[in-house]
Amino acid sequence: MSVLVQASNLTKHFDLGKDRRVHAVDDVSLTINEREIVGLVGESGSGKSTFGKALVGLHDKTGGSVSFQGRALPRRYRQRDFERYAPHMQMIFQDPYSSLNPRMTVGEIIGEGLRLHSPLSGSEIRERVAAWLERVGLNADHRSRYPHEFSGGQRQRIGVARALILEPEFVVCDEPISALDVSVQAQVINLLDDLKASMGLTLLFIAHDLSMVRYVSDRMAVMYLGSLVEVGKADEVFFEPRHPYTRILVGSNPEPDPTSERARPSTAIQGEIPSPVNLPPGCRFADRCPQAMDHCRVKTPKLKPLADESDRLVACHLYD
Repeated sequence: MSVLVQASNLTKHFDLGKDRRVHAVDDVSLTINEREIVGLVGESGSGKSTFGKALVGLHDKTGGSVSFQGRALPRRYRQRDFERYAPHMQMIFQDPYSSLNPRMTVGEIIGEGLRLHSPLSGSEIRERVAAWLERVGLNADHRSRYPHEFSGGQRQRIGVARALILEPEFVVCDEPISALDVSVQAQVINLLDDLKASMGLTLLFIAHDLSMVRYVSDRMAVMYLGSLVEVGKADEVFFEPRHPYTRILVGSNPEPDPTSERARPSTAIQGEIPSPVNLPPGCRFADRCPQAMDHCRVKTPKLKPLADESDRLVACHLYD
């Protein structure tokens, strides 16, 4: 399986001045293979969205690198870089309303990428937009309407069409279902799954709902306070979590079938996530971890393969 996107020691800090900065993403390395869906989970404030935006150039990189199809991407995108890579890397945003220009019709919103990045004529773009509206389960006649005339689920479908009309190889889905009702979430997930199968898409799927992430993803990466703590096959991470944070995160997720043979013990995570401005020394999860040892608060664990599972990466001193 070929590597499509690779982050190597990717770091993104936001400078607050006076030697203060937000450590949004710190030294994160992650490989995403072609035609793979990688789910990225963690509490709010873990740095998931910042990581996704840094991958596609919407955030400058403080350190580290990102490569696409083996080619290193710029540390800071200029206009020509967006023009070069936008047809290949796109993003579906969390809020399906604020991410759509209210002064543009749906046809203009979906077709904007084609107007900027393709040689198609106006009539060809209109035909392509109409086809994509049908493809995401909307009516082609809707292209003359405005975003406020649609429901949340319909607006998210518009966002999907806008991102995929250029037929990119890689898409970051930044919590695309979190603002939707449960029934609508399933519709959007099934839509993405169908489009992945028909287009050969590669996705980074960012979400809070671990059950949904397990359902849609091939692998799962768990992020805490800007760093990855566990990476592995989605089912294995969900049903056999190794890092204490992953165990608690999975246990705090609603159990769809408590009578199942693979039912999980219910847990609740204690305390608040520390400030990304004043990071604790050692393991960042130590103050909330029920298994923390003295040296956990001094020495930072490295993300590395487990001795008995080479494809499972865990950053925890329990496995030193």
